[in-house]
Amino acid sequence: MLLFYRRTAGSFDWISFIIMLFLCAVGLAFVWSATYKPDMPYSLFFRKQTFGIISGIAIYVLVSMIDFRTLMRQGYFLYFCTMALLIFTIIKGSIGMGAQRWINLGFIKIQPSELTKLFFPAFATYFLFTQQENFIYRFKDFRVILIVLALSMLLIIKQPDLGTALILGFSALIILWLAGMDKRFFIYGALICCLCAPVLWHFLKSYQRQRITVFLGAGDMHKERYQLEQAKIAIGSGGLWGKGFLQGTQNKLLFLPESRTDFIFAVVCEETGFMGALGILFLYVFLFFHLLLAIRKLASPFSQLFAYGLLVHIMLSTFINIGMVIGLLPIVGIPLPFMSYGISNLWISFASLGAIQSVLKGGAYSID
Repeated sequence: MLLFYRRTAGSFDWISFIIMLFLCAVGLAFVWSATYKPDMPYSLFFRKQTFGIISGIAIYVLVSMIDFRTLMRQGYFLYFCTMALLIFTIIKGSIGMGAQRWINLGFIKIQPSELTKLFFPAFATYFLFTQQENFIYRFKDFRVILIVLALSMLLIIKQPDLGTALILGFSALIILWLAGMDKRFFIYGALICCLCAPVLWHFLKSYQRQRITVFLGAGDMHKERYQLEQAKIAIGSGGLWGKGFLQGTQNKLLFLPESRTDFIFAVVCEETGFMGALGILFLYVFLFFHLLLAIRKLASPFSQLFAYGLLVHIMLSTFINIGMVIGLLPIVGIPLPFMSYGISNLWISFASLGAIQSVLKGGAYSID
């Protein structure tokens, strides 16, 4: 650790590191609150999340010390290994809550679909670099990336995990936009999706269609709308300053489903109120703007593209999670980065920011 400090003291981005740790600490506190019982104060979920954060910090430090060019090359090949893991998950994966998304290692379950968010930016950036080094591309240069993206999304949707597939898809499209793909592709693609929406509707699972209809206002508040209504009650009952830590009734009386995972932000709102929620939002926004400004200053366009790709999936996950909790977006299974319970997502988020840290330290150089 001392060697790490000496090597990075001058170039290390302590601002993003400290904000990240603070978000993790707040998230851990509310995972504790969401799973607290008088006879068992420290639940298994709390202990696992603690392990996830400690090991995640180690992952962050390790990744940040590796040259970003090495990370990019290795990530390119590791993405194909990730696709193999996705296929294995569909065949022999562990089933939970009606989905087959995990590989059981005995002491822990990992979710291979999370790895796509980490390795796809490396795959896309390094592939484009090998095609042409002047960062000027034609549509044919993107065809392989689009084919690999489509196959990856199909494998993830098959699990089914529509939330992660959407995060990967939108992240990839933003990467391709930043890489200079012809804007007509996005315009025509959006038009085709709109025209095909009635057909795509029938390919959705029944619960996925239900979530969309609930978002549009349909459903019984005691049945289909239950999760959303309980989240709104938790948020609204928090008032300005909240009910106090461990005092949230929606949380403690188990009215709020998935309180430790996807709906952790509702627990924060209930127990800390509007001001606490506003503070969390400010930290996320400050973290993202700080990193975006730092990435913008990088000299190499490939360094920029790689770093943007690593950051964008965290940004999308944050906005979508908070949006669905407060009712502005349909409910999807997307955790809140650094705060929701879930070790796979936690590790990927730590690794992504660690890789960005590596890029910021060496981004003035070319990939060679």
